Amino acid sequence: MGCDVTRAGKYSFTVFTPTYNRRHTLPAVFESLLAQTYRDFEWLIVDDGSMDGTEDLVASWKTRAWFPIRYLYQKNSGKHIAMNVAAREACGDLFLTLDSDDTCVPEALARLKHHWDAIPDAQRMRFSAVTALYVDEGGQVVGDRFPKDVLDSDSLELCYRYKVRGEKWGFQRTDVLRQFPFPSVPGVSFVPEGLIWNAIARCYKTRYINEGLRVYHSRYQGHELRLTEGPPKQSSAMGMAIWHAGILSDEIEWFWHAPLKFFKSAVHYVRFSQLAGPGAWKEQRTVRTVAARFLTWLAWPVGWLVYVLDRQRIRANDAH
Repeated sequence: MGCDVTRAGKYSFTVFTPTYNRRHTLPAVFESLLAQTYRDFEWLIVDDGSMDGTEDLVASWKTRAWFPIRYLYQKNSGKHIAMNVAAREACGDLFLTLDSDDTCVPEALARLKHHWDAIPDAQRMRFSAVTALYVDEGGQVVGDRFPKDVLDSDSLELCYRYKVRGEKWGFQRTDVLRQFPFPSVPGVSFVPEGLIWNAIARCYKTRYINEGLRVYHSRYQGHELRLTEGPPKQSSAMGMAIWHAGILSDEIEWFWHAPLKFFKSAVHYVRFSQLAGPGAWKEQRTVRTVAARFLTWLAWPVGWLVYVLDRQRIRANDAH
């Protein structure tokens, strides 16, 4: 059951953890939440079909935790579907994703809430998020810092104008996240999160802060196949095609800030559309602007070549 009207906003934060067979990493997440100095939050875990005893592990924590823990199980459908479920079920005003292989510093929630409250009341409805930095286990920043210690911007401007690279971490307003659900397409197991963050960026601003609040644990990386490792899968190809179609259709105004990035997106759009099945030419209708369609036509020979190479890698992988 989700939060009804009387429960909405029951907590300041919903900390959301999607998980799939990550029993070996979840204890670190739990311990980092136990250490939080800010206490007005719930922990919402959406299990995407685990078969490693995750449910029993989570049940054992409910007697130890000083914060409420809710566990939801779904048939393996992908992180994007788990996030849709969590946004619908969340009882917190602010929605913070903490993945099953990461932790956060003890002051993380307190600092995020401090910066949210620091936005003037008259301006806050124009904002949807506060975003901080990643650090490694030694405290070194992962990726680029923001150009100012406190910067009011959005993810599109951050990428194209400021050229900030590297993964960041922060919350979104729960009510805003509910306005921008991930597309649910049968058979599609992966949709990049950037599709939603960039859609939100066209309507709301984010406060960026140069504080390292989330901790990246390199020893946990590599347990799951990524799209860039090994041959891509047809079940994730449509999600990638949707993402690149969104870049080409909705972000083309930034073309002259990063023309190579847009050409690469056109190549990947052709590649993944072909891999997903319908074919790039038929899928032209999902690229909505004339400029984006022209760029896709230019990129078609390269995209087709990459698609052919993908098919060869898939066949070679299946042969083994």
